[in-house]
Amino acid sequence: MERVGERMEVLKIATAGSVDDGKSTLIGRILYDTKSLTSDKLEAIEKTSKQRGYDYLDFSLATDGLVAEREQGITIDVAHIYFSTKKKSYIIADTPGHVEYTRNMVTGASTSQASIILIDARKGVIEQTNRHFFINNLLRIKDVVVAINKMDLVDYSEDTYNKIKADFQELMSKRDYQDQKITFIPVSALKGDNVVNKSDKMSWYKGEALLEHLEKIQKADIFNIGTPRFPVQYVIRPKTEEFHDYRGYAGKVYGGDLSVGDDIMVLPSKTRSKIKDIYVYDEKYETASRRSSVTITLENDINVSRGDMIVKEGDLPTIEKQFTANVCWMDSQQLTVGTKYVVQHGINKVLAKVDRINHKINPDYSGIEKDVTGLNINDIASVTFKLNKPIFYDQFKNHRTNGSFILIDSQNNNTVGAGFIQ
Repeated sequence: MERVGERMEVLKIATAGSVDDGKSTLIGRILYDTKSLTSDKLEAIEKTSKQRGYDYLDFSLATDGLVAEREQGITIDVAHIYFSTKKKSYIIADTPGHVEYTRNMVTGASTSQASIILIDARKGVIEQTNRHFFINNLLRIKDVVVAINKMDLVDYSEDTYNKIKADFQELMSKRDYQDQKITFIPVSALKGDNVVNKSDKMSWYKGEALLEHLEKIQKADIFNIGTPRFPVQYVIRPKTEEFHDYRGYAGKVYGGDLSVGDDIMVLPSKTRSKIKDIYVYDEKYETASRRSSVTITLENDINVSRGDMIVKEGDLPTIEKQFTANVCWMDSQQLTVGTKYVVQHGINKVLAKVDRINHKINPDYSGIEKDVTGLNINDIASVTFKLNKPIFYDQFKNHRTNGSFILIDSQNNNTVGAGFIQ
């Protein structure tokens, strides 16, 4: 019997860059050089580039359908772009680069495993670069590429590249999360240097092209491995004669593997059992690896409901009616002490009250502000909540799925914040 969940890898990449850093051109160049663009899209790019009098193909047009929609006032906070190579499938989360971007970037990056921070070689490290890196750090993204773009406009200068690299390394010394792999790559998205193919213009650079780097990223290096968590999404009771006594629990495994014979505990009741079978449709498997969707049956008939969580015995999360988290506030209405919100944690919703705002965190690495009475849109702060019933959570640094939540305004049902439990 084999393990379920061993299929083609999907790597989700967040991109971050300021306006005009060449993000759309970079994404367009990747799509073009990996032959991921449809022929009508290619034709449209060629035609429009000619019309505008360019002697090159304007690859930023590859994401233009999205841009046009943005200009019409249709809000696309985060656009997702898909492409595949023989080795991997990729999803690029493209977030708009304006200053009010914190919300969008958190949305795009919170589920990403890798990130590309773009820097314009002519401008170097600017205030926004600090913010981009800060959020990558806050969200514990393990593999970060710093793509120093527009090298063609600085005559492919090694000195310029080294200076920017040194400035960025200074930023790196300020971060609290050290377990990140950071790779610097000099690129020209427009000309295609070091994006998909290695450039012959920068013989001084001995490293890989951008796609080469992404292709080599190993699962084990980017995911937080360790503690399995299985939130129950559905209880399956067929109620037919044939399956009269069948009770299966369907959901997705996060954070680690679960196998037949594992001693488990069901939360919140803390009832114990053993895993009897693991199914995908009607096929049995020995092990469910992390991020696989399966149905689990248990050896004894115990009471399990939607929203419960199956964990390994001896490997419990924290079960509490309060927690402190870093919150990214996303609403125009202030977050204030004493206000009530719904915390959606996995599939569970609980009522929560803001107990205190501990301090605001400046996303440019300039430190923290105390005595803050409220949070405005795009603010990031450490906030303590009290809940009306316990939840079972892990710290975000140990478990990205079980350590994050969203805040919902119960009046209008809007998502008003995202939180990462400390």
